[in-house]
Amino acid sequence: MRSSLRVEFSKLDNHGRGACRWDAVRSPRTRIPGTTMALTKDIPHDVAQYVIEAATAYPDGFWGLLSLGATFKSTGRKRTKPGRAVIAAHRPQLARAEELAGLHMALWRARRPGPVTDALDQAAAQWQALAGAERLVFDWPSAGGRIERPVHPVPTAAP
Repeated sequence: MRSSLRVEFSKLDNHGRGACRWDAVRSPRTRIPGTTMALTKDIPHDVAQYVIEAATAYPDGFWGLLSLGATFKSTGRKRTKPGRAVIAAHRPQLARAEELAGLHMALWRARRPGPVTDALDQAAAQWQALAGAERLVFDWPSAGGRIERPVHPVPTAAP
């Protein structure tokens, strides 16, 4: 049974060079620290991988397995026996997800229409529009993200 998975992507300033980070929450409240990577010119790899897996309804890639409880080395969570078992049971599908992403990214970068072109265009536009502490948020398995701004408490006047 798949759990809900909320994934938040954010931009970071890495000593003057741009970087990207993701973090996720799997229900009921399991935090999954993600990875930090250098920014690319159009859309970060992990954002594209997410959008492609979601838009193609591919359930057994990285993000789908994360929603099932997979514990990958790349995340900051302790690897568990059940989490490793999820990965082992889906290893060929996981490899196929990377191939799928490579194919769709090649089509998208060549400006050739494909089944996920619109979803990648939308995510790339949202990513480029992201500023400051804003996050690009997705709820698995939706390919449609939304920009969320941080909520700052409104100061109350002293009596």
